[in-house]
Amino acid sequence: MTAITTNAERRWIGRAIGRGCIVCRRLGYGETPAEWHHLRFGMGAGQRNWPLIGVALCPAHHRQGGHAVAYHAGPDAWQKLYGTELELLNQTIEELA
Repeated sequence: MTAITTNAERRWIGRAIGRGCIVCRRLGYGETPAEWHHLRFGMGAGQRNWPLIGVALCPAHHRQGGHAVAYHAGPDAWQKLYGTELELLNQTIEELA
């Protein structure tokens, strides 16, 4: 994994996190507190994508919820319910551009 190295990268991620969890917003819950999820798409086991390749998720949708609630508890079921990582990344880019 490459560390965030520039202020521009920090600002981009901060802006995305500041909008809240992308899944909660899709579900109509508004802007819930969020953390950064590094997309797993195209990566091997235990590897993270480039730092900007990610989306803002609340702890429940990221890692604390159970199967099909938290991405890390069941990514395939999660993506069927909430959209693929690439769809959510595309939405994030469109919103922040």
